[in-house]
Amino acid sequence: MDWQTLITVAMGAILINNFIFAQFLGICPFMGVSKSTDTASGMGMAVIFVMGLASAVCWPINHFILEPNGLVFMQTIVYILVIASLVQFIEMFLQKAMPSLYSALGVYLPLITTNCAVLGVVLQNTQNSYGFVLSVVYGVTGGVGFLLAIYLFAAVREKLEFAEVPKSFEGFPVALVTAGLLALCFMGFSGLKLFG
Repeated sequence: MDWQTLITVAMGAILINNFIFAQFLGICPFMGVSKSTDTASGMGMAVIFVMGLASAVCWPINHFILEPNGLVFMQTIVYILVIASLVQFIEMFLQKAMPSLYSALGVYLPLITTNCAVLGVVLQNTQNSYGFVLSVVYGVTGGVGFLLAIYLFAAVREKLEFAEVPKSFEGFPVALVTAGLLALCFMGFSGLKLFG
């Protein structure tokens, strides 16, 4: 594995195959926590941590326990248990260290457990037969792509609070239109060729 492969996987996870705008995974926290950039960045950092750590923990479990013992059919259940444990750890940490962020994230913090983007990253690591380093890079940069998407969306939503929009578009409808326009912007990265 060379540095070009690492950069290709990283840029793919952040821009080209963004979990929110290209794969449409993790939409629930994306829509729910994106009303302010502070909570959006907090959620994005938590997702980066969970995606990276879940990738690092799930790869050896799959490689050294599940595959050699013919338990590949248990991958999804095992991965969900690992993700749930990591989210519980983050929840306890935020409750002690950053109570304001903990209360701002509210119900969406435990929802990281069922965030399909987090489960999707570990399943795609397995499906793509990534090695340990590539799995962790894909997990962390997938989280960075999630952070980029949710932060951009939150920044636009903050500005929309003061914009005059037609009555029928106020609130959630204009947020959906905005999300669609951002997804179209990210589609501009498809077909991007990084190296010669």
